[in-house]
Amino acid sequence: MSPEIFKKNYNEKCDIWSIGVILYLMLSGELPFKGKNNKEMAEQILMGKYNFDSPAWKNVSNEAQQFIQKLLEIDPEKRYSASEALQDPWITSNVEKPVPNVLADEAINNLRTYRVL
Repeated sequence: MSPEIFKKNYNEKCDIWSIGVILYLMLSGELPFKGKNNKEMAEQILMGKYNFDSPAWKNVSNEAQQFIQKLLEIDPEKRYSASEALQDPWITSNVEKPVPNVLADEAINNLRTYRVL
């Protein structure tokens, strides 16, 4: 859920936030916002508090991490729009390149093994 959902004032930028959460999950195998319960997780979302500290991020490019940061921008006015996201260097520089099998396999495995605790 994007921060705007909690404030009941949202638009299509919530979908961009969701793409950021999904991409974070695919690349790391974990959710960006953590907490012992829903309240703590909501607090993390509202603050936009996440990081790239886990070992999973050592194989993920800085460009991919910067792209996620633009998708998970707390201020919806500053957050990427869909058209801006499609023009991001990480997207445009990789659109014609095949995804290395090891990265594709890791992303698929992360989705398969993810479990809500």
